[in-house]
Amino acid sequence: MSEGIHSKHRERVRKEFLEHGFNDATPNHKLIEMLLFYSIPRKDTNELAHTLINRFGSLSALLEADPKELLKVEGVGENTASLIKLIMPIARAYQNEKGTDNVKFNNMDELCGFLMKKYFGFTKEVFSLISFDSRGKLIGFDILNSGDITSVAISTRNVIETVLKRNAVCVILAHNHPDGNVLPSTDDITSTERINSALKTINVRLMDHIILATDDYVSLAQSDYYRYLFT
Repeated sequence: MSEGIHSKHRERVRKEFLEHGFNDATPNHKLIEMLLFYSIPRKDTNELAHTLINRFGSLSALLEADPKELLKVEGVGENTASLIKLIMPIARAYQNEKGTDNVKFNNMDELCGFLMKKYFGFTKEVFSLISFDSRGKLIGFDILNSGDITSVAISTRNVIETVLKRNAVCVILAHNHPDGNVLPSTDDITSTERINSALKTINVRLMDHIILATDDYVSLAQSDYYRYLFT
């Protein structure tokens, strides 16, 4: 009897979604409730959806949660944890695919808006290289390394190999600070100097090194303190 009630409820929710979609007024727990339909068959997922939102504090925190933390929640198995963790990569891939052909940036805000989309949902530090041709057109966005804040390093060899693969004339380094602090570290400055020196040997210009946070960024090339790195 209970199984039949849950089945009818799921049918109503699916029908509502397919006919009308969800919108900004849809409660977050309802989004998660429906998502859980596809990892937890024949059970009420409403209570677990509420538990997950309450446990992690928000929908965004839930989607960014470590899989190990998700698995600590009663009722969450590997299928559910995998499904939840799949949402952000899909959203990021969607954003990355939209409007990236023949991109040419007119100012720093446009470039950093582009990078914010590329870095959407990353909870670990990620280094990337943005490559341009002689006309200033974007020809590549490549992630070179990622990991914990204390362990990520960028390889000069990877930079050179990527530049040659893209046949780039000029490039920009970028990485994020997941802790929200956009100020460059000593390692950031040292890496910039090292990579710029290496790029000069193959006549490729390093134009900038951009550090991103959730809603902020710093351009080292536009900073009075760090502009010397790009001479």
